[in-house]
Amino acid sequence: MRKETLDGAANLFLPATAAEMRARGWEEVDVVLVSGDAYIDHSSFGLALIGRWLEAHGYRVAILAQPCYDGPEDFRRFGRPRLFFGISAGNLDSIVANYTGNVKVRDRDDYSPGGNPYFGERADRRERRRPDRATIVYAQQARQAYGDVPLILGGLEASLRRFVHYDYQQRKLRASVLTDAKADLLVYGMGERAVVEIARRLAEGLDLRDIPGTCERLTARQLAERGLSEIAAAQTLPAGPRARAKSGGLLVLPGYKEILADSALFLAAEKTIDRLARAQAPRPLLQGQQALWLLQHPPADPLTPAELDRLYALPYARRPHPEAGDVPAFRMVRDSVTIVRGCCGNCSFCAITRHQGAALVSRSRASILAEVAAIARQSDFRGTITDLGGPTANLYGCSCSLPAGECPRRDCLYPEICAHLRIDEEALLGLLRDAAASPGVKHLLVSSGLRMELLLRTPRLLRRLLKHHTPGVLKIAPEHTEEEVLRLMHKPGGRLLEDFLRAVSRITGEEKGGRLLVNPYLISAHPGCTVAQMAKMAGKIKKLGLVPRQFQDFTPTPGTMATAMYVSGLDQNGRPIHVARGDRERRAQRQTLEKIR
Repeated sequence: MRKETLDGAANLFLPATAAEMRARGWEEVDVVLVSGDAYIDHSSFGLALIGRWLEAHGYRVAILAQPCYDGPEDFRRFGRPRLFFGISAGNLDSIVANYTGNVKVRDRDDYSPGGNPYFGERADRRERRRPDRATIVYAQQARQAYGDVPLILGGLEASLRRFVHYDYQQRKLRASVLTDAKADLLVYGMGERAVVEIARRLAEGLDLRDIPGTCERLTARQLAERGLSEIAAAQTLPAGPRARAKSGGLLVLPGYKEILADSALFLAAEKTIDRLARAQAPRPLLQGQQALWLLQHPPADPLTPAELDRLYALPYARRPHPEAGDVPAFRMVRDSVTIVRGCCGNCSFCAITRHQGAALVSRSRASILAEVAAIARQSDFRGTITDLGGPTANLYGCSCSLPAGECPRRDCLYPEICAHLRIDEEALLGLLRDAAASPGVKHLLVSSGLRMELLLRTPRLLRRLLKHHTPGVLKIAPEHTEEEVLRLMHKPGGRLLEDFLRAVSRITGEEKGGRLLVNPYLISAHPGCTVAQMAKMAGKIKKLGLVPRQFQDFTPTPGTMATAMYVSGLDQNGRPIHVARGDRERRAQRQTLEKIR
C-alpha cells in the first residue's frame, strides 16, 4: 500500500486518462474503477465515494468512465491494474437508465455528458454510452483485456441483481449477475468496508473468501471443498415455501431452476433476502444459479458516524471531470449535502433498504456544516444549498432504543411508528438553523423526500420546513390512498394524508389542505391495484385539492418485494392479487390521474 502526497492541478480528479496517470508519475495503478456514468467527483456519486475511499487508504485509483465496449482496448487505457477492476453500471441500474417502466427506450441519460445517451455515430449505428446490463458487458471486456486480473462487481445494479432476479426489459427471470459476468466477487450494499478489505487481501496475496458484504461464485466442487457437499446433493430436492436451513446457520434459498418451475418460490426467496437484509442478520445465504452457486456472506457493518464524516470530508473536486463536460445529474446535486444514510421505511416498491440497509447512520452536525461552508466558498456558488437530505431527510438523527443487534425486523414505520424508534426533532432543527446561518448561504432547502408520519410527530420541524426550507412545494410520497394497495406497498394507511394536509393548512393558512405547498408523488399499476382503486384515489386526491404533478407506472425493478409480487401474482402472505401487466391496463390506470392534473 502506497502513501502519496496529492497536489497540483493534475490531482484535482482521480486519473481518468493515461495522461493524467503519467502526470502523477505513476507507471501503474492498483485499481481501475469502471462505471456506466460520466465521472463526477462529487460525494453524491458512488464512483467518487469508492475511489476517494480507496485513495484515502493509500491505493492508486484510476477511473474508466463510460468506456467503449465494442472491444477491450479502452479497458487497457491504464495498463494492467495491480490489484483489480472494480466494475459498476453506475448510480442507476442500466435497464432503468435505458428504458422506461413500459420498456420504451429513453432518449435522455442524465448521467451522461449533455444528457445524451449515445456515443455518436459508429459503423453506421448509434451505440449507447451505457450498455444494457452494463455490469456483465464491462466484465466481459475487462476479462478480454487482462484475463488474470480479478473482477470485482459493485454498485446498485450488481447489488440488486446478485440473486435470481426479474429483468423487466427482457420480461424474464435471470440468474445472478455474478455468475452471468463470470466475475470473481460481488460487493453488495454500501461497499466501503468490503472494497478496502479486498484491496488489502489482494495486495498481501491472500484469498477473497468469507469477506462480509460480498458474494462468491462457486462450483459444486468448491462447495464440497468447503464441507458443503450436501448442499449440492440437495439441489434437486423439492423446495418448501421457506428457505431451507443447513448446518452452520447457512440458509439455502430456492434456486434458479426451482423458481422457473414455480414463481411462488421467487416470492419466498425474496422474503428471506429482505428479512435478513433488514435485520443485518449474520447468516450466509446460498442459492443455486444455472450451473453454479451464489454464496452470500453476512453484510458488512455500516460505517460509524465518525467514518461517514471522514468519507464525506475527502477531497472531492465537486464537479464533473473536464472530459465529461456538462452532466445534468451533477446540476441537480452540485450544492446538496447528504446528511443520513440508510432507510428503515422498507416500502415494498423501493430498493433503498435492500442496498443501503435499514440501519440509520447520521453524519455529525460539525461535518455537515463544514461541507456547507466548503460549498459556500466556491466561486460559482449562488447562495442556495439545494438540499440537506438522504433517502428520507427527516430520518436524520433518528435511532433505535434497543441494544445493537437485538431488533429482528428493523421495520420502523409500518404499520405504525415503532415504539423503539427515537425521533430527535432538535437534531434536524438545530442543523437547519446552523446551516442556514452559515456565511454566504442565502437560502437553505430540503428537497429530499419526507415521511409524513414523522413530520406529524415533529410539529416544530414541520413548521420550520414549511416557512423556511421548502423549495416552492413540499415533496411528500403518499403513493396511494386505498388501504389494500397501501398494505401491499408497506405504507401506513388510515387518515394519514388528510391529517398531514390539515397540519400543513394550519401552519400555512392555506385552505383545502395547503394545496399550493404540497406536491404528492403517486404510483399507478402497483401489484394489487386495479383501475377501480385508481379511480377512487383520483377522486380523493381531487377532493383534497391536490394536483398530482408527479406520478408514474410501477416499474418491476430488481431487488424489491413489489417486483416479487408482480412476478408471482401473490401478496406477501401468499394470497393471489391482481397484477396489471398489459400496456392497456397500465395506461388506463395512469390516465385516471392524468385527467385531474
